[in-house]
Amino acid sequence: MNQPDPVAPQDQPQEHPHGRPGERDWTDGHVARWQPVLPELDPVVEGAVTRMKKLSVHLRRVREQSLVDFDLERHEFDTLHKLAGRGGSAAPSELAQDLDLAPASVTGRLDALEKRGLVRRTPSTTDRRRVVVELTDAGRTTWLGAMDVLGHEEERLLGVLTPAERTTLNDLLRRVMLAAEEDPAAPHWH
Repeated sequence: MNQPDPVAPQDQPQEHPHGRPGERDWTDGHVARWQPVLPELDPVVEGAVTRMKKLSVHLRRVREQSLVDFDLERHEFDTLHKLAGRGGSAAPSELAQDLDLAPASVTGRLDALEKRGLVRRTPSTTDRRRVVVELTDAGRTTWLGAMDVLGHEEERLLGVLTPAERTTLNDLLRRVMLAAEEDPAAPHWH
C-alpha cells in the first residue's frame, strides 16, 4: 500500500453542476476511519474500489427490485434476456449453451415461462423434429420493462457526469478490466 502522489493542480477534479464543494459521500467517511488503522492505505485506491463495490451493490438491488416489480425470478429474467439477445428466437440447445445449463434445466425454465405466456415453442420451419423458442409480446414487454428500470437508474447515476466525463470513466474502467482479465486465475466474465 503506497501513499498516493500529490495531485497536480491541473489534475484536480473540476467543479460539476451536480457536485458541491466539499461534499462527502459514505466512502469518504469509510476511508477516514481506516486511515489511522492502516496508515499505508492509499485513500484514492480504497475510495475508488469501495465506490465501485457500493455502486455494484446499489445496481444489483435496483435490478432485484425490478424483478419483483415485474414478477420475475432471476432465472426467468436471465432466460428471457438470453432469448432477447438472440433476436427473440432460439433453439433450446442454444439457450442451454448461453445460460451454461443442462438442456433439461432449460426445458423446466421454458415450461414455466410458456405457462406464463412469456415464451412459446413452435416447430422449426427447417427441421420438424426441432423446436424454436420465441419471446411473445408479453415476454418482450416484461423483459424490456425490467431492463428499463435498471437502465433509468444507470442513466440517473451517470447523468451527473458530462458526456466527456462518461467517456473518460468508461475508458478508465476498461483499462482496469483489462488488467483484471489478464489474471488467468480470475473468473471470466460473460
